[in-house]
Amino acid sequence: MNAPEHFRFARLRHWRDWQSLAYLAALPALAAWQWMHGFHWLLYGLMLFLTLGVGVIHHNHAHLRMWRGRWANRFTDGWLTLLQGHPTFVFWPAHVANHHRHRHGPQDAARTYRFGGDTNHLLGYLLHPLQAAAVLYPMFVVWLGRLRRHWPGAWRYCMAQYVLWLGSWAVLLALDWQKALLFVILPQLHGLHWLLATNYLQHAHADGQPRPQGASLDYARNFEGLINPLLFNIGLHTAHHENSKVHWSALSRLHRDRYRARVDPGLNERGLVSYMARVFVLGALVPRFRSRSLMSPNSHPQP
Repeated sequence: MNAPEHFRFARLRHWRDWQSLAYLAALPALAAWQWMHGFHWLLYGLMLFLTLGVGVIHHNHAHLRMWRGRWANRFTDGWLTLLQGHPTFVFWPAHVANHHRHRHGPQDAARTYRFGGDTNHLLGYLLHPLQAAAVLYPMFVVWLGRLRRHWPGAWRYCMAQYVLWLGSWAVLLALDWQKALLFVILPQLHGLHWLLATNYLQHAHADGQPRPQGASLDYARNFEGLINPLLFNIGLHTAHHENSKVHWSALSRLHRDRYRARVDPGLNERGLVSYMARVFVLGALVPRFRSRSLMSPNSHPQP
């Protein structure tokens, strides 16, 4: 006999997402503990790290829903909205329908070379989240308008996420605005910065040409190291782009067996922290530490 829907909704799609659930539970628990007992630098640092994890979970959940039942996925949408400090629906128009469709090419709205040319330096990294948000938010408005006209139920679902997010901020700020800023809003902004800045890390100085079928894979940078077991294989970006619907746990095998050797060696980095230290810090002082652009000299990025 099949179980009723309200029992079937709680089945995870893949057992590795117990790690995701642990992060989703730990972040609000650490915030609540410090709200009640006071700031602790070690717990706060762990909380900031977990905001990165929540951003990756948000990304993964948008590509492949975590649960096999509708209501568990909807609950997860709401929970991610509360923890991320922004509605979860934005991944569809900004990431799936834009970035994954155009793969850093000239039609990708948040392509890294759109803002100030083909750069890869610290200032570009720091400014990219603001620049990307400035071009993506108008896309959200247009997309929501189209949704309201053609799929009003889906539009109401997106609006409910805004109500949930802004309502949570209003309640927490009313309870204690200083604690709300320190333990909730600032960590959320930290996570959102990394969510948007990751695009710069993964694509700056990568090839930005259109991606016809069978084209080169040099449109993305990969990071091999501790970032992957800690943050759900987010560093293995080529494998993810080429297999956006597979579960994140499969990306390490795909990267190793299918894509690593086909990507320009300069786009396979041993680790994220070492890359940022070399390119953004040492590269600002010594030219030989800077990355090499793979953009064609004949390309003319459009504004």
